[in-house]
This record gives sequence, C-alpha cells and structure tokens, in this order.
Amino acid sequence: MPKPIDKAEVGKDRRLRQVYHVRDLVTLSVSSVGPLFSVAATGGVMAAQAGWWTLPAVGIIAVPFIISGFVFRLLNRHFPHSGASYHWSARVIGKGSSRFQAWILILAYFASIPPIIVPAASYTLSLVAPHASPSPLVEVLVGLFWVLFALIPLLGGGLPTARITQIFLGLEIVSLLFLGVYGVMNFSRLHVPIHFGPIPIAGMLTVAVVAATILDGWEIDSYASEESQRPKDDPGKGGIIGAFMALMFYAILYPLMFSETPMSKLANATNPLAVWGDRLLPQAPWVILIPVLGSTAGGLWLTSYILTRALYAMGREGLIPKAFGKVSSRRVPHVAILVTMGAAFIVTVMQLLFSSLASFFGLVLSAAGFFLVAEFLLDSITAFVFLTVGHRKLPEVTINPHRHKMLLIGSGLSTAMFGFFAVAFFVVGPSAIGSSIDYVLLALIGLGVVFAYLTRNRKTTFIFHGLDAPIEDIKFRGGKRARTLAESNSVL
Repeated sequence: MPKPIDKAEVGKDRRLRQVYHVRDLVTLSVSSVGPLFSVAATGGVMAAQAGWWTLPAVGIIAVPFIISGFVFRLLNRHFPHSGASYHWSARVIGKGSSRFQAWILILAYFASIPPIIVPAASYTLSLVAPHASPSPLVEVLVGLFWVLFALIPLLGGGLPTARITQIFLGLEIVSLLFLGVYGVMNFSRLHVPIHFGPIPIAGMLTVAVVAATILDGWEIDSYASEESQRPKDDPGKGGIIGAFMALMFYAILYPLMFSETPMSKLANATNPLAVWGDRLLPQAPWVILIPVLGSTAGGLWLTSYILTRALYAMGREGLIPKAFGKVSSRRVPHVAILVTMGAAFIVTVMQLLFSSLASFFGLVLSAAGFFLVAEFLLDSITAFVFLTVGHRKLPEVTINPHRHKMLLIGSGLSTAMFGFFAVAFFVVGPSAIGSSIDYVLLALIGLGVVFAYLTRNRKTTFIFHGLDAPIEDIKFRGGKRARTLAESNSVL
C-alpha cells in the first residue's frame, strides 16, 4: 500500500527544501537542454549519417518530445515527486513496472554523464592550449576539475544551483543570439550549395535516436517537484518552455551551420560548431569555445541533478540502499550526488586511460540515446494508461468529471513513435555504432528485469504531500519578497 509522506514521518531535516520559484524551474529546464553543447557533441555524427536530412529527422523525433512536455505537466499536477517518471509508473501501473523503469532511468541518465565530462575536458584544453596534444592523463585531470566544479552547485543547495545555472544560461543565450545574427549577416559570404540527395532512411533513424540526447533535459523541473514552492502548480511549465526553446534553438543553429559549412567538413567532426566558427570568426575561436564550454559545464551538473533526485527518491523507498535517501544540512541528497559523480568519473578514467576498456565503455555509453527513448516510451505508456483508466478514478474528477482528449491522443501518438524509434535502433544500431550494440542493449534490459525481480519485496511508495512550501523554506530565500510570500502562506 502507498505510504504517505509528511513532516512527522520524514522531518524537515530529511526532506528537500522547497525554494524554487517558477522562474527557477524555467531556468533549469531551458539550461538543461544545453543547445550549444548538444550541437557540438552530436552535430558531426548527424551530418555524417543524414546530411541535410538531419533537419526533418530532428523535427520528427521532436514531436513526441513536445507532446511529452504537456503530458509531464499533467502528471506533475497529480503526482509531484522527485522520482517523477518511475513514481508515476508506480502510482498508475504498478510497482513491478516502476522498478523496471527505475533501472531504465538510471541507465539513461548515468550513461549521459561521462560523455559530458570528456568533451568538457577536451574543450577546455582546446581553449587554453589550442595547438597542444595533451596526454590522456591531462584530460583526466581536467575532467576531474569539471567534476569538482559541478559539485559546487550540486552540494551547495537548490538556490545556488539555480543562481549559477542562470549565469551560464545567460552566457549561452547571448552567444546563441550573437551566432544567429552574425551568421545571417555573413550568409552571402559563407553560404555553400544545399544538397539533400536521396533519403538515407537508416541514417535518419540513427539521427532520430541520437537526437533524443539533444531534445531531453527540459524534464528536470519534474524531478525538482519536491523543491518547488508550488509543487502542484509550477513543475511542468518550465519543461514545456524548455522543449519548445530547444526546438527553436536547433531550428536556427543547424540550418545556419549546414548552409555555411561544407558538409564534408562537418561530418564526424568532434566539434562541428568550432568548424563553422573557423569560417565565421577565423581569428577568434574562443567566441565559440567559451559558450560551448559553459553549455557543457551546465549540462554536467543538470544531468546529474536529474539522476541524483531520482536516486534520492529510490533510496527513500528502499529500492536501492537507503543511504541514497539521506540529505545534508543544505538539504540536498549528498550521498546520491557524491556516488553519481564519483562513479561517472571512474568510468571516464577507464575510458581515457585504458585502451582495452575504451571501446567497451564507448559502446555502452553510446546507448544513452536508446535508453532515453525507452524512458520516454515508458512515460508515454504511463500517461496513456492514466488517461484511459486512472484519471476518472481520481476524487476530484469524480466530483467534477472531465477528460483530456487531446492529451490522450497525444500520449497514444508519442507511445507509438517512441516505440517505433526504440525498435528501429536495434535495426540500425549495429551498422551505425557497432555490431555488438544489440547484445549490449539486450543484456542491460535483461539486468533491468533481474533488478525488478530482486527488489520485488520492496513495496513502499512514498507519496509527497504536494503542499505549497512551508514558511521556513520560503524565508530561506531571504529578502522582502520572500517574507511577504511566507506571510501569505502562514496558514501552512
């Protein structure tokens, strides 16, 4: 039976502090997308796989992600929780499904962290020593610097995370605007012939799955629900804004980059934005590298934020060691944070220093796109079941009957589309990534079934109260406005 969570049981020293205003959630959601890093990290692969057909491929996979933004908003209104996806599954479908989804969630986000640490080190070295050939050990040390830097906002608390993220987001948006305007101004000087060619079906399918890693991140405000001042009102809003802004950023960046740089130079480039930048601003590579590095750094702690909040929720329920459910004096899940970042750094070290392990870890980490698609597929199934069966059983719906027909249709469509792309990955993955990728995926999925079976007796489900922030949390923000908010919520 679900077990309600309240102050008497958890105590304020064990819960997360509710400090996020809606503007903070929007900041987290938009910044977590990290458009500059996303283009730099994946643009070369996309250009090689599909060329100009990358644009429609990204547009197609964007459809279910946009729908998911509205679906997440609805689920947050009914079930706000730091575990978000896996908690919704427990409430709507059942604990067995939830335990399996917890495993998929861990794989999806953990596999996304080392591929951020390595580029962060690479971009840093390109900035400070552009003509050097650094050893793997130097890359490891620079990667360690960024891991330690990410711990500052993660361990500092909710507000420091939001404030530092705002600074990095400001840099990224200013850079995006500059690149867009300057790119348009120089179009007549730099443009190259546009050639689509035959439709590369396999390439487009590969791009669509890879694009899952550049279209996600906006869902971070769902995992910040228990840190929101208004957990049933605000989470989900930032996600919708973030999803649309991600699509807008890519609708500007990709066409400009493709139309002003020969596709042969972009294909498989480790940083296609830098290749474009060499043509756009040949004397000032730092203009591209600094904002890309800032976007990468932000993506590191925000991706980790999502995973650590989910691990906190799992630890609180005993699904994983209960130490993960502990919070520090700053009311952040410090054990989950330290274990996540430590494990990600260990994987990075093995990948960079041990050539015999590099290909294995590279293969596993390349599956991040698949598991992100699988994660959103399970979310879409949860939403479809909820809107078909569970929604009408809610007390408030019994009193005031209503339906969400468009969301029901949308969740059905997103389920079908995510399911198609997940299956397609098994078809195109061996040729695009490696012949053994399918076996790796099946093994990891099989381990998820084992995980769900081994944890079958852990049936506790904590239900977050979903009330507005208590006085002490709102006062924690400080300032006149915060005191006014606290007084208006004094009934709590």
